[in-house]
Amino acid sequence: MASLKEPPVPLVPSEPTSVQPGGFGFCTRAELAWGRLRRAYLRRFRPGYVQRMRERMLGTCPDCCHDIVDARDLKYFRNVCGYSFKSEDDCFAWRDNVGLARAGLAEVLIFSLGFALVTGLAAAAAIWIHWAFWFAVVVLAALWFEVVFFFRDPRRTIPTDPAALLSPADGTVTDVGEVDDPVFPGGRAFRISIFLSVFNVHVNRAPRNGRVVAVRYFRGCFLDARSPDCAKRNEQLWLDLQEDGTGRFLRVKQVSGAIARRIVCCLRVGDHVRAGDRFGMIKFGSRTDVLLPIGEPIEVRVKVGDKVHGGSTVLLRFNSASRNGQG
Repeated sequence: MASLKEPPVPLVPSEPTSVQPGGFGFCTRAELAWGRLRRAYLRRFRPGYVQRMRERMLGTCPDCCHDIVDARDLKYFRNVCGYSFKSEDDCFAWRDNVGLARAGLAEVLIFSLGFALVTGLAAAAAIWIHWAFWFAVVVLAALWFEVVFFFRDPRRTIPTDPAALLSPADGTVTDVGEVDDPVFPGGRAFRISIFLSVFNVHVNRAPRNGRVVAVRYFRGCFLDARSPDCAKRNEQLWLDLQEDGTGRFLRVKQVSGAIARRIVCCLRVGDHVRAGDRFGMIKFGSRTDVLLPIGEPIEVRVKVGDKVHGGSTVLLRFNSASRNGQG
């Protein structure tokens, strides 16, 4: 049972200061430190490159506190910094297509180096001290594989059905139905909840085409993501979308879990997303909810216990979508 000392989710959200509003862990801080060294090197030894990037930089950012040389420096601040680059000016966009979540590349690299070192020592001990150390090598290799497996980002075939609402996450459906929600328009919502175990893909995807109208982050607890109270008490981020064509309001909630402590969302108000687009992830076990207004004719395609895949599983169909259109 949750401790009574654990605070509820505050009514007033915190302003995101990065794509990872809950704070930076060791791996992210190490990547940011490397970025400072990289920028110092570029300014000292490659001033021509720095100048070219400055000329290609788009947008404005008054009183900008972010040190931006190229697109890599926007990885953690693209949602709060006014600068940007055209896709053709991002020489490192290929990192989005390596099969691993870009938000987790630092973790994969640092964990891999750490596991390589410790596994090497265990293998040496198995050779020079006792064969039983080979068991440690096997365990370490399995743990390394799970870290890499966790941050995988497989390609998905996005359904083209204009009436479909797609799953925003991989995992198991834990709730389907109407719920009271005082902060949702109308006070009630139709909600589908998805539990993500440590073995699921943790990349989040947009369920429909639309424009971002609000991004709100709430500090909170870290209860098990399967707990009935986690949706009210856990750290979470709300992404509100207004659908193209219909104007329908949708909310996607990224909810942390007992193991997950890092929510990632790279979107800001005004951004446009297409159904199936990646918009963030939750690092380690967690929960993702999608909420929509009640009273509309819908055809639910999933039930509690079903396994779903982000960006490819159809959670439900709007029977009125063909009338109103979905751009």
